[in-house]
Amino acid sequence: MAGSKIDEWVMQYSDMLLRYALPRVHDREIAKDLVQETFVAAWRNIDHFRGEISEKNWLYTILKNKIIDHFRKAANRLTDSLPEIGEETAFRNNGHWKSENYPAAWGIDYNQGIESKEFYEVLDQCKSKLKDLQNMVFTMKYLEGAASEEICKVLHITPSNYWVLLHRAKVQLRSCLEKNWFLR
Repeated sequence: MAGSKIDEWVMQYSDMLLRYALPRVHDREIAKDLVQETFVAAWRNIDHFRGEISEKNWLYTILKNKIIDHFRKAANRLTDSLPEIGEETAFRNNGHWKSENYPAAWGIDYNQGIESKEFYEVLDQCKSKLKDLQNMVFTMKYLEGAASEEICKVLHITPSNYWVLLHRAKVQLRSCLEKNWFLR
């Protein structure tokens, strides 16, 4: 019984779960592995599924936890917190922008520019260039609307580390979006 139910879910929900995982981990193979791990966890715990929520929502919840576990493991592997080469060169010692790195005026209608499908494709490309933990912090904060405290708790990072990761992600995304979208 359980095996046939899981087979049915695999056929019905695999693509949908993969579409959920891929923009979060930015690696097709990792996303596929996480979806597969989701179905394995569902199979192992099918006796605990009471139908209080839909099977689809239950699978999404499992997958979300698998993605969080993936980034927790990545965070635990981080041993070097030194800034990337060139990362701090955009600012003077007093924290102000250097004139050559000052954010450019984008000269667009913001509402029109960010509503296009093309913009989100460029944003996804730029996000894929971030380090895993930076990407997860940015995604959880701005795309999933998670609170800062929740992000710190889920990823096992300190609030100061959270703010550094978020700042670095925003600086890198700004630079990438300027080159590939706003100033092209």
